[in-house]
Amino acid sequence: MRLEQLFEQLNHFMSGSTVSDHRAVISVLLDILMIFSRNNLKSELLKELDRHSKTLNLISNSQGVDSDKLNQILSNLKAISKKLYDTNGKIGSKVMESDLFQSISQRSSIPGGSCSFDLPAFHYWLEQDKETQQLDLLQWTEPLDNIREAIELILSFIRQSSLPTQELATSGFFQLSLDKSQPFQLIRVATDPTLPLFAEISGGKHRFTIRFMAPSSGIVRPYQITENVPFSLTCCIF
Repeated sequence: MRLEQLFEQLNHFMSGSTVSDHRAVISVLLDILMIFSRNNLKSELLKELDRHSKTLNLISNSQGVDSDKLNQILSNLKAISKKLYDTNGKIGSKVMESDLFQSISQRSSIPGGSCSFDLPAFHYWLEQDKETQQLDLLQWTEPLDNIREAIELILSFIRQSSLPTQELATSGFFQLSLDKSQPFQLIRVATDPTLPLFAEISGGKHRFTIRFMAPSSGIVRPYQITENVPFSLTCCIF
């Protein structure tokens, strides 16, 4: 989900044309590459894709299943898995071989460390025409396309795996015990967007709690509201 958010930011800033947009693109791309360098995401995603394929194959002969749609989904899973299998080495490792990216990465931990006098090569790139920059950005981000596609597909399966229920948080508090035999993967909470509150969710394997909090204003810290809050809850299993 962190990568999903970063990819959304990457898309947003890549469509921009200002120096600030391109600085943001590089910053987000470095965050993505940092996650890839610390985790074997390729292996984890392949396992997840394989698990989803097996689960869908088990229900292929069930009554009421749209066979054409299911076959299309299975074909999608197979194609994405093959793309990941065919990817050599660590995802994004070739991008970090760039001298420009290495120098930016080394300075990124320093506040304001990417100023023009610190990284003249980066400053030069930021001053290039938009077409040149877009070609570079597409070349740097293309190796991430397969893993991004896999993440989007897996998360869409999980989010659509269950139907929402309507619940009520008494005095802003809600708690629910989980069925240990069910592989819950995600909790989704939705409220009326006009309500001045946000949800804090905490939990483990056996139960989870939701506290609806009033946002801070001035010196007052966020606090749990005392009113009852109707909300939509989806406990996703796939």
